[in-house]
Amino acid sequence: MQTTSFLYTQALMLLGGAVLAAPIFKRLGLGTILGYLAAGILIGPVAQRITEGEEILHVSELGVVFLLFVIGLELKPSRLWQMRRDIFGLGAAQVVLTGLALSFLIAFAGLLEWRGSIIAGFGLALSSTAFAMQILEESNDTNTRYGQRAFSILLLQDLAIVPLLALIPLMAAQAPEDATTPFQDFAIAVSAVAVLFFAGRYLLNPLFQVIARTGARDVMIAAALLVVMGAATLMQLAGLSMAMGAFLAGVLLAESSYRHELEADIEPFRGILQALFFMAVGLSLELDVIVENYLLIIVAVPLLMLVKSLVLYWLCRITGSRHNDALRIGLLLPQGGEFGFVLFTAAAAASVFSQGTSSLLVAIVTLSMALTPVAAMLSKRLMHEQEEMADEIEEDFEGAGADVLMIGFSRFGQIAAQILLAGGRDVTIIDHSAARVRQAATFGFRIYFGDGTRLDVLRAAGIERAKLVAVCTQKKETTDRIISLVQAEYPNARIFARSYDRLHTLELRALGVDYELRETFESGLLFGRKTLEALGVGNEDAIAIMDDIRRRDEARLVLQEAEGITAGRDMLHSRPVRPEPLVKPKREVNHSADIEERILPTLPAEDRQQKDETLAQTD
Repeated sequence: MQTTSFLYTQALMLLGGAVLAAPIFKRLGLGTILGYLAAGILIGPVAQRITEGEEILHVSELGVVFLLFVIGLELKPSRLWQMRRDIFGLGAAQVVLTGLALSFLIAFAGLLEWRGSIIAGFGLALSSTAFAMQILEESNDTNTRYGQRAFSILLLQDLAIVPLLALIPLMAAQAPEDATTPFQDFAIAVSAVAVLFFAGRYLLNPLFQVIARTGARDVMIAAALLVVMGAATLMQLAGLSMAMGAFLAGVLLAESSYRHELEADIEPFRGILQALFFMAVGLSLELDVIVENYLLIIVAVPLLMLVKSLVLYWLCRITGSRHNDALRIGLLLPQGGEFGFVLFTAAAAASVFSQGTSSLLVAIVTLSMALTPVAAMLSKRLMHEQEEMADEIEEDFEGAGADVLMIGFSRFGQIAAQILLAGGRDVTIIDHSAARVRQAATFGFRIYFGDGTRLDVLRAAGIERAKLVAVCTQKKETTDRIISLVQAEYPNARIFARSYDRLHTLELRALGVDYELRETFESGLLFGRKTLEALGVGNEDAIAIMDDIRRRDEARLVLQEAEGITAGRDMLHSRPVRPEPLVKPKREVNHSADIEERILPTLPAEDRQQKDETLAQTD
């Protein structure tokens, strides 16, 4: 009973640490992975509340197994073929050259013998997919050319963990009681892979078809877990890594019609076990080794980032990238990655090097990950300004100049442009995404490439001749910068803006824009109206309800401008509204007065007058 209570206490501490640390580190821009590591370090080595870090690590390694299964599911052969040059050319070259360079430096410095140097060097050559993709998404650069090349490199690195994990048993000293020869081990491994491919091709899909016909959701989840665990166990029995088995099973099911169902079933287990894995890495860290070698860590972290950045920059340049793109990639991927933790932990368990060395390498990777946002910001200062202006296509504003200057041509801008063009109005559209400009050109649109936050671009696009400036950019910060620039240089310009949310709407009104609209407001109103109609409400009644909600929203905004964001809460519908009675009541009730008393004081003057007219007609 005491043992069970102790296990519950440990589980509560781990869950509590994850729930507290992950959001804090995410908010700081450091990512949830560092949050899990920090929570593990605090619970284990610092507070000494959990001392069985290695035992937890063995269980949590299933998180890595599930992660590689999900990665395999997403790797369709067709997608790999489209990106084959950057993945298998640039990506493979980066892993090999960086791994060899770091392995040589580690061995040359006498830190590890050659087996340990190879594992450590290639482990440090891998970058953090989570950190890099987070930065790309926040800067809206995922679909740019440099973003696509960076993603290709990260994808190859994710694939490289499979052969690197398979390499660890070969690097480990063979136990004296092992009676099999290396050739026999190799034959067993090849046979296991062949069995897995046969099962994936001829057994798995029929199995899922049978289970799907039963309609039993819990059995489907159990089958997904069985496939992952079965493939992982088969590879482990063959002397290879469990992660490799799960990855191969995922690749075999990538084209299956049950791929999305499997991914959805595995995702919850993967997420919690992966978080537990990173916390267990923190629990098993040897802080005394880190303290004793702090000078080595201080030197190793910038040296690691420098070597990786130089190799990445050089490879990108010789494969056709411009200076700015190569610089961005080099300073986006100089850190160690989460798969380094996996590799170092597995190597320590196989006695390739000591647990203390693993702790040292984990500390180096962790600090390099923490410095990633700083490196990404540094790239902006080192870029060539003229090349950044040209980017991937040249700015050419020949023929620009119209009544409407639209800045930003994402989904919102595309819909708005259709209305303007259908109304016979000429529109000058500029967008900073070269990929979006090319894509729009395939549909017959003429869009000018340029950055709307630059005054010279706005002038070249004909802002002085425009009767109205429509700011339709996606990011709140970009929209605010453009509006501030236009108001400072062209105070008489009429500005229509796309707002991000309600708070942004209030901020834009405070800036004095002529019109603003939340990007999802009108679509949400229409969606709600159509839903009401589908439930049997008449068309006219549904439209009247939608118009009333629109007026209420405007009234709330007016109140919030004056009193703050919490004003007007009583105007929100938090429960179903009782409809008017269908039978005429015996006693006459002045609904107009009642409505006026409840709603009209909150409406602006124009809406108040319109409401008075509507009520008069109703009476």
